[in-house]
Amino acid sequence: MIIVMKAPTDEQVDLVVRKIKEFGLDANISRGTERTVIGAIGDERKLDQELFESLPGVEQALHIVKPYKIVAREWHKEDTVIDIKGIPLGGKEIQIISGPCSVETQAQMDLSAQGVKAAGSRLMRGGAFKPRTSPYSFQGTGVEGLDIFRKAADKQGLPIVTELMDVRQLDAFLEYGVDVIQIGTRNMQNFDLLKEVGKVNVPIILKRGMSATISEWLMAAEYIAAGGNHNIIFCERGIRTFETYYRNVLDVTAIAVLKKETHLPVIVDPSHAGGKAWMVPALSRAAIAAGADGLLVEMHPNPCEAWCDADQALNPQELINLMAELRGIAHVIGREIL
Repeated sequence: MIIVMKAPTDEQVDLVVRKIKEFGLDANISRGTERTVIGAIGDERKLDQELFESLPGVEQALHIVKPYKIVAREWHKEDTVIDIKGIPLGGKEIQIISGPCSVETQAQMDLSAQGVKAAGSRLMRGGAFKPRTSPYSFQGTGVEGLDIFRKAADKQGLPIVTELMDVRQLDAFLEYGVDVIQIGTRNMQNFDLLKEVGKVNVPIILKRGMSATISEWLMAAEYIAAGGNHNIIFCERGIRTFETYYRNVLDVTAIAVLKKETHLPVIVDPSHAGGKAWMVPALSRAAIAAGADGLLVEMHPNPCEAWCDADQALNPQELINLMAELRGIAHVIGREIL
């Protein structure tokens, strides 16, 4: 069972917890910005829904069958819209988050930010810390990259999205005011990292593990939500199969499944799914048509000179062309890209 409370006092929360423990169960308290969600841990069949709904401060009490509770649509029927510096992610409006794979130089990021702005994207992506298969590949510019990224994006008024790989980097992310923290595919089940980002009031993009099931992905998000951070965005980025022609297999079906299972926004990374720039427009169109709330699209001012993932980056004009196509698709399905 979960007990949902809206702006409760500490005394009201304590009363609910005491009632749960009277039945021999334990409680997990998840304090979000708008609601506090208390999960009963143990044999919840002992708990009476009406008893808890009669307690002061309780909005609703529900028996949730799924192993994931807070992220489940069972208790939150309406789609969650996440506010990112006044930009909504979820709902009617679709957001295209674009920018280079990695932060390289100030000049490169300044040009990238200009390209993102010119195309009409309202958020910017870029990696300061890079997880690479080979230890000899470019690993990112680190904290210096955060500073470069912040300066470039601020000139264009763009919120920034960047990947967190280690809990030891979290303080630097908060210092530089990272607007959206991305948890990459290799860290989807790094539970210590998920617990830590669950304690901060920053939206989290949680990428699907390359071999993760939908259930495992949802449970990973539950780790973040259980810590109190309910601003979670799922990102499908392709899964690993036997196919070798392209980088990963974009699981478009996952969009529909997640829309059924969770109230949280779902976005797609067509760049990492295809691994080739020529595939990105087709995969992007498919994702938007299937109901994705946004995209993560790699764009570099000069892709052939990119230090990382050069093959999959669009150039600025290609991003402008893609945005025009996507606006048309969004309009047909009753949504919009501003």
